[in-house]
Amino acid sequence: MIQGGIIQHIELSSKLENLSEIENFIDDVCEQYKFGEDHYGNILIALTEAVNNAITHGNKLDPNKKVNLNMETTTSDVEFTITDEGTGFDVDSVPDPTLPENLEKLSGRGIFLMKTLADDVVFEENGAIIKLRFSLSAN
Repeated sequence: MIQGGIIQHIELSSKLENLSEIENFIDDVCEQYKFGEDHYGNILIALTEAVNNAITHGNKLDPNKKVNLNMETTTSDVEFTITDEGTGFDVDSVPDPTLPENLEKLSGRGIFLMKTLADDVVFEENGAIIKLRFSLSAN
């Protein structure tokens, strides 16, 4: 069982090549806290999607704008908060990628993946802040 209240933070400029830093961060976190492979995969995909969206859609690939990632743990879960410097978006207006008319589209799957893989997803500040919570109790 992990100790609660542990907070880790990283800040990235809005360049897609910085996604590799997220992967390294997740590798380190999952190894440090002994998260299982299922948790690792879910966290890796959901967090990469969230940061990619923050860089691409939130900060519009502006390298002068930052994406901040905070991780906080409790004894039963881990929560990641991703914050960008964009104006946000209407979460409800994002098309459902599972509808037949959207299946062939190359974009629009990130939010669906986050909601599917995380135990809880919360959008704040019009989507400029995303919180992803993963329960570790089944670990």
